[in-house]
Amino acid sequence: MSNPLPLGPWTIHPLRSGTFALDGGAMFGSVPRVLWERTNPADEANRIELACRHLLIEGTAPADGGAKRRILVDAGMGNKLSEKEVHIFRIEQPEDAMEAALQRAGFSREQVTDVILTHLHFDHAGGATMVEGGEIVPTFPNATYYTQKSQWELANHPSLKDRASYIPDNFLPLERQGRLEVLDGPGEIAPGVEILVGNGHTDGHQMVKVTGGGETAVFMGDTIPTTTHLRLPFIMGYDLRPLETLAEKQLLLARAAAEGWWLFFDHDPQVAAVKVRSGEKDVEITERYGDS
Repeated sequence: MSNPLPLGPWTIHPLRSGTFALDGGAMFGSVPRVLWERTNPADEANRIELACRHLLIEGTAPADGGAKRRILVDAGMGNKLSEKEVHIFRIEQPEDAMEAALQRAGFSREQVTDVILTHLHFDHAGGATMVEGGEIVPTFPNATYYTQKSQWELANHPSLKDRASYIPDNFLPLERQGRLEVLDGPGEIAPGVEILVGNGHTDGHQMVKVTGGGETAVFMGDTIPTTTHLRLPFIMGYDLRPLETLAEKQLLLARAAAEGWWLFFDHDPQVAAVKVRSGEKDVEITERYGDS
């Protein structure tokens, strides 16, 4: 994996729990295949390879009372999907994917203090729960989980377009066992660790901004899932409100270029993060922070 990235009192550990594949047309919406396949080649079923990437944000912020925090962003697919679903989505990962990813970085799931779920789609929240002793329980037993109120409401009452993405066993046990905190809008969950909220991809989609040591890193979630999606017109067909996604991208990328942010991607199969500058049409990558 990539080397840890220090940001003042925080250290960011990029984690990767596995890979999967989704339809290329769905991932790039109205953009023709001839354009997106240059960077994201498709298999015989028109699926492109995607990563399940997460961040483990570790640190002790003095303003936080000196408490040690290990904040996980997103929980991956988990291991509750059927064999048919594993085949459809071409999932490749260890049996205990999140635990294995944490162990490679020197951590255990018991050490995680917080879990920020960007949203409750199965590829981001599937690993939030696990089967233990015949019951479905939180994977991270000592952690508080965070989602947005509007996302929670949508997940519990999905439309026909959304319902295949939301699997109740991935999130209802968090509420039943008192591990869930439902937020209503942006804000800090620790000094220097801020939740940003967008509504383009889905209601109450959370991005995570970490600031320290004169640097800023933002986990973009599905607002900008890969480096190819840095181009403004490249918006997923899965998005509920593509014009809102476009507006969110314009604002975030302008700030990222002006302020030198690291942008972390949840699904890019090769690159963990980049820095960008303003270009003639879209932003241009100036620095890469890749997986090894």
